[in-house]
Amino acid sequence: MNTMKWLLKREYWEHRGGFFWAPIIGGGIFLLLNLMGMIAAQLAAGRANVKIGLFKLDSMLNGMDAKAQAMFGSGVDLTMYSTTMFVGVITGFVLFFYCLGALYDDRRDRSVLFWKSLPVSDRDTVISKVITAAVVVPLIALATGIVTSLLQLTMIGIFFAFHDINAFGAMFSYGHPFKTVGVMLGSLPVTILVALPTIGWLMLCSAWARGKPFLWAVGIPVGAGIIVNIMDLMQRIALPDVSFWRDVVFRALFGVFPGAWMDGGFFRQFENMDNGGRMAVDVLTLDKIYAVLASPTPWIAAAIGVGMLVLAVRLRRWRDEG
Repeated sequence: MNTMKWLLKREYWEHRGGFFWAPIIGGGIFLLLNLMGMIAAQLAAGRANVKIGLFKLDSMLNGMDAKAQAMFGSGVDLTMYSTTMFVGVITGFVLFFYCLGALYDDRRDRSVLFWKSLPVSDRDTVISKVITAAVVVPLIALATGIVTSLLQLTMIGIFFAFHDINAFGAMFSYGHPFKTVGVMLGSLPVTILVALPTIGWLMLCSAWARGKPFLWAVGIPVGAGIIVNIMDLMQRIALPDVSFWRDVVFRALFGVFPGAWMDGGFFRQFENMDNGGRMAVDVLTLDKIYAVLASPTPWIAAAIGVGMLVLAVRLRRWRDEG
């Protein structure tokens, strides 16, 4: 356990810029753009000689019926989800290239010879990188995204407060910020499971490729997808509810991005939405998120991802470093 702790610290300190500062800088840029938008709106209202308070938003918020309150609250929740997803997308790119270089970079600069001289097994080295990619970095990104979303709501509340409009009360009365945070934290196990195929495939390419691992990692699944389409193989195999691009290419390349766990069954829930104040955010509940795991596809994909990680460990043991 002490060895694993130091291996995880090594991964963090070697990639601190991407793991820690990238989501923070991305969140900061997002907040800056929001602030610039608010300033632009204020300047435009001033040039038009219109006071925001004249819109009587305060009385409108207090006089909303149940349907309007539900829509307003869902809008607040959706704002938190979208802001956190923005930070998650940035982290997804960081994770993609981290996994590609995890077992390739030290072979390229031959520092792998130093690391192999230490009493640390290849298995432990790969496991530390997998834990970093699947658990540590998503937790940092999620925490950064949640803080960014709360700061965004605070900025909106302060903006309206300068115009004698109490938006804080409506946001926290009709919205569900704590429930939203709980859903995002509770969905982490599903996120980790769905990310395993991508992490496994990218690290396998990282361990195997002698050069340009990005081209191998992207070219093989995309090229295979084109061949499958040209030869119409999926129709010949006639597997029910199986799509090569969705179940192979997408899971191999995009599992580290937020929302990768959404499948056809999840999206079909949107078809049953009515006009009674429900919004897309209303289907984002833990029971519906975990219902995705009722399908065998994510479990099979995760098992294949683990198998690719095992193969990556073996490749690292005997790969020629010269």
